[in-house]
Amino acid sequence: MIKKHYEFSFWVRITHWVRAIAIVVLTFTGFYLAVPFIAPALNQGEPNNYLYALMRSWHIIFGFLLIAVTIGKFYLFIFDKQSKIERVSFLDFINPKVWVKQIKYYLLIGKHARLKGVYNPLQFVAYLGVYITLIVICITGLVLHMHVYHEGLGGFLYEFLRPLEVMMGSLAMVREIHHIAMWFFIVFLPIHIYLAIFNSVYGKSGAMDSIVSGYKWEEEH
Repeated sequence: MIKKHYEFSFWVRITHWVRAIAIVVLTFTGFYLAVPFIAPALNQGEPNNYLYALMRSWHIIFGFLLIAVTIGKFYLFIFDKQSKIERVSFLDFINPKVWVKQIKYYLLIGKHARLKGVYNPLQFVAYLGVYITLIVICITGLVLHMHVYHEGLGGFLYEFLRPLEVMMGSLAMVREIHHIAMWFFIVFLPIHIYLAIFNSVYGKSGAMDSIVSGYKWEEEH
């Protein structure tokens, strides 16, 4: 019997899509801040030479949005009752039999492993890497921010993050780490989208639909 199953709560879905949009905007504006690749048109009779400042402002806005939604997601993962299914995925991660079945499934030589949680072991590893990278990119972003804005939040964070900056080697190294962390998402996103579509089409369970509607279809055992 096939039964509709509520998998992702409203707030989990909201944090997912806000995070996805923020990462796309931050990647685009981040590339521009590193190497401006768009030149504003000149001599149009109006101020238009502030494109770099505009890109920086959008980078800052979506950067703090990413920090906020990341903190929110950590809260949901730890305390939200509906997110228990995500926490239980750790049991599948440490189960060698689930690993073998899941790899066979992706190689098209076996059925999908029966999971206790919502994420299979490969997904769990991938998402663990995502959140570690999010922590790195948010902290390095704050270090860069405090060196441009010396008052307010930047001034408050300076005393706390300055030792971390020294541990990383230099401000230039902080910027390099920030840039490398961005490339993790550039590599991760197309793989994530491909596997989401693969699971949804090949598995015929509406796995991709669940991140929009919250529901997927599962076979009762």
